[in-house]
Amino acid sequence: MNPVHAWILLCVGGLFEVGFTTCLRHVDGFRNIPWTIGFLVSVTLSMGLLEVASRVIPMGTAYAVWGGIGAAGTVLVGIWFFGEPVNSIRILLLLALIGCIVGLRLTAA
Repeated sequence: MNPVHAWILLCVGGLFEVGFTTCLRHVDGFRNIPWTIGFLVSVTLSMGLLEVASRVIPMGTAYAVWGGIGAAGTVLVGIWFFGEPVNSIRILLLLALIGCIVGLRLTAA
């Protein structure tokens, strides 16, 4: 697989991680069936894309980038859709996280 394709798949997998964490907020003990299905589909796609990408990208780098995309995206979803607090420290830490993700991508073999 082309390394560019692996990075694209990894980023898409990270976005599905945001999907499963967002669904997880609504599954209500896995009793809310539509949200539970969304969670299961998202987690399956997210993990599957991480596995495929890690065939080309070193696992440590792939996992850190995947998790970072998921973490940053989940924070943004929380702020935009669920009214989670926004303050300068949270924004600074979010920017640092994004900077680390970019740094890992730029230094990957």
